[in-house]
Amino acid sequence: MALVTFLSDFGDKDYYVPAVKAKMLAVNPQLNIIDISHSIDTFDLAHAAFVLRSTFRDFPKGTVHLVAINTTGSYTHGYIGIKLEEHIFLGPNNGILSLLADHDPGIMVQFADIHLKDTSFPAKDILAPIAAKVASGAAIHDFGGPLTNFRKLMGRQAKATREQILGHVVRVDRYGNLITNIQKEVFDKLNPGKFTIAFGREEVTRLDKGYDQVEPGDCFAFFNSLNLLEIGINHGHGADLLGLKYDSVVFVNFNP
Repeated sequence: MALVTFLSDFGDKDYYVPAVKAKMLAVNPQLNIIDISHSIDTFDLAHAAFVLRSTFRDFPKGTVHLVAINTTGSYTHGYIGIKLEEHIFLGPNNGILSLLADHDPGIMVQFADIHLKDTSFPAKDILAPIAAKVASGAAIHDFGGPLTNFRKLMGRQAKATREQILGHVVRVDRYGNLITNIQKEVFDKLNPGKFTIAFGREEVTRLDKGYDQVEPGDCFAFFNSLNLLEIGINHGHGADLLGLKYDSVVFVNFNP
């Protein structure tokens, strides 16, 4: 199946998204192009990486993922393709692809100059044709050679001791719920049975199973489908009401 996902910060008010799709379909009209999101905050690599990292494993292995975030930025060192967990990712070498997993890709390719164009729209003129051809059966090696300068960014990592987990908010969703980088596996290993989750001026001493396990206006905390600790206020914009935002600190204190 010739499957391509498409992630960008282009929004839906301009011609950018359909232009990139048209370029891919001109190469192979049978492509199945799936939009992950085009509402990524402008130039926000962390937002884009969180969305893609949270979804790409749900697609079939062999899927090609076209990533168009800040493709013309000053920190973009060319355009690359990587193979990670049997998925193919194409995008700018600006660090975003390094945030998709905690380990390096198995294959990394720097696209050769012959495939690059002097353009203000590299997502359409450079990445789209390669994505369509790879999805149609070509290998990323066909478009370049080994990548030697894979640009890396460091994502926030939770810190854990026997007494405490110190984590951070890594995403505020459109409802104002706050997703942290505190993993359920780590919590379960350290949890002695009693704990306090502290965020902003609030504390909770239990885990819920979902948003509606507390009364409207009350705080909740539970491990979501990503197995990450999520906190917020039922029927309220938690980020605003709690005074929290991206990178805010969240503590889990264990009480022996």
